[in-house]
Amino acid sequence: MSDITGQISDGYHTFDELYRYRMIYHAWAVRAWQQAGYPVVKSRRHSDGEPCFGGGWFIVSARLPTGQVSNHYEDKYWGLFDCPEVGKAPAWDGHTPQQAADRIENALKEEA
Repeated sequence: MSDITGQISDGYHTFDELYRYRMIYHAWAVRAWQQAGYPVVKSRRHSDGEPCFGGGWFIVSARLPTGQVSNHYEDKYWGLFDCPEVGKAPAWDGHTPQQAADRIENALKEEA
């Protein structure tokens, strides 16, 4: 994300702030998902063996009861995600950001 784009605001939060919140919440969710027995891994390579976005990035992938969810982050955040490292990420099931959000929401509802 460019410095200019990151500073765009909705009047309350900038993109940079919101992406940071998402990342931190995701790192906490990874810990909770593992405690619940859901598989979560991180890798610097996609399932085809190629480096994420050509290098300098990694993917965190979880398999919830409602389906796969994943996000990419810059390598500098690697240590925030306390989950097993694998050589290659699981194959992506084609989920969109909306589908991933729906899967997380539905998993929360199922746990309630």
